[in-house]
Amino acid sequence: MMLGGGGSSQPIMVLNANTKRDQGKKAQFSNIFAAKTIADTIRTCLGPRAMLKMVLDPMGGIVLTNDGNAILREIQVQHPAGKSMIEISRTQDEEVGDGTTSVIILAGELLAQTEQYLQQGLHATVVIRAYRKALEDCIDIMKTKASIAIDIKNRDEMLRVVKSCIGTKYLSRWSDLACQISLDAVQTVMIEEHGRREIDIKRYARFEKIPGGSIEDSYLLKGCMLNKDVVHPKMKRRIENPRIVLLDCSLEYKKGESQTSLEFSGEPDFTRMLQLEEESIRAMCQDVIAVKPDVVVTEKGISDVAAHYLAAAGISAVRRTKKSDNNRISRATGASIVNDTADLKEEDVGTGCGLFEIRKIGDEYYTFFDQCKNPKACTIILRGANKDVLNEIERNFQDAMNVTRNVMLEPRLTPGGGAVEMALSRALDAMSNSEGTSNDEFFKGVEKYPYKAVSRALEIIPRTLIQNCGGNVIKQLTTLRAKHSQQADQFTWGIDGETGQLVDMHKFGIWEPIAVKMQTIKTAIETAILLLRIDDIVSGTKKASTLTDGPGQGDGKKKKDDDENKPTDESNKE
Repeated sequence: MMLGGGGSSQPIMVLNANTKRDQGKKAQFSNIFAAKTIADTIRTCLGPRAMLKMVLDPMGGIVLTNDGNAILREIQVQHPAGKSMIEISRTQDEEVGDGTTSVIILAGELLAQTEQYLQQGLHATVVIRAYRKALEDCIDIMKTKASIAIDIKNRDEMLRVVKSCIGTKYLSRWSDLACQISLDAVQTVMIEEHGRREIDIKRYARFEKIPGGSIEDSYLLKGCMLNKDVVHPKMKRRIENPRIVLLDCSLEYKKGESQTSLEFSGEPDFTRMLQLEEESIRAMCQDVIAVKPDVVVTEKGISDVAAHYLAAAGISAVRRTKKSDNNRISRATGASIVNDTADLKEEDVGTGCGLFEIRKIGDEYYTFFDQCKNPKACTIILRGANKDVLNEIERNFQDAMNVTRNVMLEPRLTPGGGAVEMALSRALDAMSNSEGTSNDEFFKGVEKYPYKAVSRALEIIPRTLIQNCGGNVIKQLTTLRAKHSQQADQFTWGIDGETGQLVDMHKFGIWEPIAVKMQTIKTAIETAILLLRIDDIVSGTKKASTLTDGPGQGDGKKKKDDDENKPTDESNKE
């Protein structure tokens, strides 16, 4: 970048000559193009007729999925606006767990609709003001007019909601099984205390993927399962109503943390040291045996001597479990995790488990804590043909469980199949056309046109659903628009994603949690606003020498040149 300084014609260099810079309209159109490209990449992944994408990750692994977030996570993107789009998909996944594809498609379409207004000379700030107003109106309409309440105690209604989420996934063929597992898992981990409802799926609902068998063999274990075996062959491998002790300390002698050296003056000293080590282990084991447990689970190691003492006392032991697994067993069995064997008390022993059993599945041994009385943690055991299928099924289950959690935390539903988007589109359109009757000054200015653009952009969801199942887009979309325009209470009419025909979602039974839809529209509009506010993209590059010479070579060449130009002794004498 060059500026002319104070009347002189001499240019002043402000930015590095190798810096790439896009300004004004060029930067905005560049961002819009990047967003449209990302949206077009995953447009075919929406709805029950969604196509799968096969993505090769940098390590050579394969990801087979139609989940927007999973696809974009594996794609390498250079453009900064493209990276922002990928970020919103991740935000959507973390916040509500579903709608990751919809949010990208909607954000891309909102920016595409903006392009014509920027070309006509409308300022980006005017467009942003209209988008903010449209967002507020969308949230208000959705809460008051385009949603219904649901009774979360009615199991059939809840199953119908989960089924509409799974209907667009790979798991749709086994939707009845998947719905039952998802709903039971969420209800298992749900805790209600002091009028507050807490559902922590990530920590207390674990997926255990075992290749082999068929998907129908998957089931929900109301307890815990570890990929571990007992440490001693003589230990019991099946115990009914076990008393369980959970430890966070090792049952072995303490070793020095740094390098430790011992000097012995005589042979008896060495024998005495070994005796002391054995006595310390025996003391630990006596502390454990004193509370009469049947099973001991520790996060640390168990030495051979300790295993011998425990086996002799008829106690089964499992070692080196993960911290998260120990927390899950604690929630399922009622045991408390103890940090030192000397602190063990009767109330720390868990008695909530009905059956402790070691089972062999394939080539691996698994430890089951089954038939728990009131488990607040669970394990979902997934079976399938191979790891790729199991990974995709796990992603589908995660979405289904997140949807169930969202409904339980905010029990309101909106119709699926593009119905709520079309209802919002018609409502926004009607509001923007009412400038003569409305007292709102907003619609009397130029903001009215970008406001209408939001109503057009919302139609992208029903349009994409029709396109993905090969329907007649113009005919079906026009008919759907007419249906919603006739009566305000017709907000449940949408698209059957299987056939592309118009159906009443109330009768068809496709409902989505309001939390997912609201998050989708909020995130999409706010991302469009964010990208529209950018009017300058500066990308700083490395120096020319380092670009041409490769890593580390440019510095060496510069040093060599400096050495050659350094004055020698002869030149100094002259």
